[in-house]
Amino acid sequence: MNVTIKPSKLEGSIMIPPSKSLSHRAIIAASLALGKSVISNVLYSKDIKATIEAMRACGAIIEEYDDYLVIYGSKVKRVKSMINANESGSTIRFMIPIALVCDAPMEFRGENHLVKRPLDTFLEIFDLQGISYERGEDYLPLKVKSGIKSGVYKVRGDISSQFITGLLYALPILDGDSKIEITTTLESKGYIDLTLDMLKKFGIQIENRDYKEFYIKGNQSYTPCDYTIEGDFSQSAFFLVADCLGANIKLKAMNMDSHQGDKKILKDIEDFSSKIHYENDELYADSIKTKGAIIDFSQSPDLGPALTVLASLSEGKSEFINAGRLRIKECDRITCMKEELEKLGANIIEHEDGMEIFGVDSFTGGVIDSHNDHRVAMSFAMASIKAKGDIKILNAGCVSKSYPNFWEVFERLGGKIEYEE
Repeated sequence: MNVTIKPSKLEGSIMIPPSKSLSHRAIIAASLALGKSVISNVLYSKDIKATIEAMRACGAIIEEYDDYLVIYGSKVKRVKSMINANESGSTIRFMIPIALVCDAPMEFRGENHLVKRPLDTFLEIFDLQGISYERGEDYLPLKVKSGIKSGVYKVRGDISSQFITGLLYALPILDGDSKIEITTTLESKGYIDLTLDMLKKFGIQIENRDYKEFYIKGNQSYTPCDYTIEGDFSQSAFFLVADCLGANIKLKAMNMDSHQGDKKILKDIEDFSSKIHYENDELYADSIKTKGAIIDFSQSPDLGPALTVLASLSEGKSEFINAGRLRIKECDRITCMKEELEKLGANIIEHEDGMEIFGVDSFTGGVIDSHNDHRVAMSFAMASIKAKGDIKILNAGCVSKSYPNFWEVFERLGGKIEYEE
């Protein structure tokens, strides 16, 4: 689906979708707990559906209702011999070690860009443990012949915290104690905090030794827990950026005490010289001519696309640093954002691990490609607020990966959209 957006002011109050990061983690933990758990405030995006199906393949019984799940867990009782993560990086990286708690063959598949997203961390572990596997030219499909074992795991901390999270879920239920040693500086600590907090809620104890190593006792058991998922700060970024560009959008039901790493968006917005407000349980940013900023993405790569739009429309020069992991998301978000926003008049210099962005007063109209990346598409939607002409976004339906009703919400706020199948 393609959409053409006519420039207009957005205003109104909305509920931000539940955190995708917390949704994955809660569903997995509940699915590993012997007993009944209820997970509330669930949005059935493609990524979350992939995790639900993956846990069903590992023996969980999951009942789906309008906005909640009833889950009867299983300690990795293999039901299917194949897991398809679709396009979800979290699903594939969480599920590989979890599924391999069961000492039986398993095939992992994915779609589109996911088949090329790196899995070297796990492949190195398989080699060290003598686990037989097969892969083609890409990382997926991946066929693994046997299960993982407890022990010492040496893992880089500057690739993706998702590898560490997968191990933190799997290792406690193996026989024998384990240790994860982080061999580089750990990036995305906020995501590890989310994982450790969720594991604790479901009865799993992990000893965090200053993020340099994690000690995990074996033979632990997950216990059932009812859990309500909070609003997603990574999704709030698009609307807070819109506020800065002239919208008047207020976000409801955000947890200001959240451990989400992407809560960093609040500080980032203020670094661009806007101001964040939280009044009457609503979150919003000032509409103001923002100024260039230096933003570090080592802990928050998912904020990259939205902040690239803001930087492109801010006065002066912005620098994005430690942003190399933006290149290994659903698309290369550095090259993609540069190439597409330049079609609208942006001025961006690309570096290997970041960007220099020189602000312009407004965008022109034009045709730009989402590169099948949900966060890129939603960022381009917000760019329309400061465009002089219509913006056509190709493959805009990719928002279903994380925010299936995004375009409906955009229209409800006053956005003017023409749809083209």
